[in-house]
Formats: sequence, C-alpha cells, structure tokens
Amino acid sequence: MEQLVTPKEKILKKVRQALTFKSKNQFTNIDLDTNVFAKPSSDLSLVEVFAHQFTLVNGEFINCSNHFDFIDKLITLLEQKKWKYFFCWEHHLQDILKDTGIEFSHKRELLEKVQGAITSCEALIARTGTILVSSAANSRTLTIWPPVHIVYAKKSQLVMETKDGMQLVKNRYGKNLPSMLSFITGPSRTADIENTLVIGAHGPTEVFVFIVDDLSRD
Repeated sequence: MEQLVTPKEKILKKVRQALTFKSKNQFTNIDLDTNVFAKPSSDLSLVEVFAHQFTLVNGEFINCSNHFDFIDKLITLLEQKKWKYFFCWEHHLQDILKDTGIEFSHKRELLEKVQGAITSCEALIARTGTILVSSAANSRTLTIWPPVHIVYAKKSQLVMETKDGMQLVKNRYGKNLPSMLSFITGPSRTADIENTLVIGAHGPTEVFVFIVDDLSRD
C-alpha cells in the first residue's frame, strides 16, 4: 500500500535537501553596507530634516533653544489644551514639571481619564521623522494610550538613520537591551476600513516632539 505523504512532509524534505546540497552563491559581490537612500541636502541640518519628515506625517515639531525655552513652550501648549488629566511617569520628567509648577498625574487608577501624557525617548530618526522609544526608559502605556503624546527629546539624541538610533541604544544599555523597542512615526493611523484614512485608530491622534538643544555652549 502506497504511503501518503503530506504537503508538510514534502516541504520539510525540500528544506532538508536544500540544507544538505547547498548551491554555489552566484552573488558574492553584493554591497549590503552602503546606504541606498539619497543624501539630504547639505544645506539642511539634522533638526531640519527631522522636522520636515515629522510634519509630513502630521507630527507637531517644537524646536527649543534651551531648557527654559522648553518649559515656556510646554506651559503654553498645556494652557491651550486646558487638560485636567495630564500624565507623567518618568521621574526625571516629573522633577522638571514639579520645579515649574505644572500639575500632572501618575495614578494608574485615573488612566482611563488621561487627556495627554509626556515621555522621553531613546532617539529621533531624521530620515523618516521617527521617534524611537523603549520599555527601559518609557512606559508603553503612555506612548499608545493617551489621545495626545508629548515627547521630550534632546538634540544629542538626533541621528540620521535607524541603525544610528539603534547604536545609541546599544551604547546606553550594552548587553542589557530593553525588552521592547518601538518606532513611532506620527500619530496612529489606518486605512484598512473602506480605504479611508483614520487618524488615532490604534493610538494618539496627536504627537508633539519638543527637541531641546543640549549641544550649544551658549
């Protein structure tokens, strides 16, 4: 009686044969290291490249010349929003808010009422206008749950490419990499339903990035 061979077994047989009888690599001179993207104009700084790309995906970019400028612009935004439930869970950001008298909440039992939240980030990727966050520095909850996400970033965290952002993470944590890395490119969106773009479908409807110049000697 002929033994039946399942489709799964046929596939596994082909895989085993491929592993046993490896074909010669015909493409030995492929360059996998050179950047395939066009270089931005030399007239543009990293800040300008990031700002341009970030605003293209409906992000709100605020450039701050120093720490005090950041506080002033943050207070202006909060006064415009008139939020009653503004959340902050990171201790160093809480210290900044406390020093300036900005009221915030950190109580998880009030999270369902959250209107806006502020977090830091690991890096800003200028090429795509992307924010890199991690589970080590930020709460995943505060990057996706609030309707408005505010990001506090420093100019020294700004890099051109994704690989450069990942290198910042490796330099910071070494072998103890965070369990989660997440890339945020503008407000949440989807066009899965009737090909209609919906903002805020799976996360914030607004994303603000405040970038503080920590490199200037002035």
